[in-house]
Amino acid sequence: MEALVYLGTALAIAGLMTLGYCIFAAISAKRAGLPDAELRLRLQRVVVINMGALLVSALGLMSIVLGIILG
Repeated sequence: MEALVYLGTALAIAGLMTLGYCIFAAISAKRAGLPDAELRLRLQRVVVINMGALLVSALGLMSIVLGIILG
C-alpha cells in the first residue's frame, strides 16, 4: 500500500503543477490584448485543461487516503 501513497503523491503533484500552468496561461492570455473571440477560445481551452488537472489531483488525493487507510 506504500506504492499507492507514492503514486497518489505523484498524481497530486502533477495535478497541482498543471493547475499552476492554467493560472499562468489564463493570465498571459488576458494580458495579450487579444480580440474577444480569440480570448474566449484560449480561455475555453484553459478551462478544459483545468478540469483535467482537478480530476488528476483529486484522484491523487483519493489514492493517498486509500493507501493510508489500507496500510
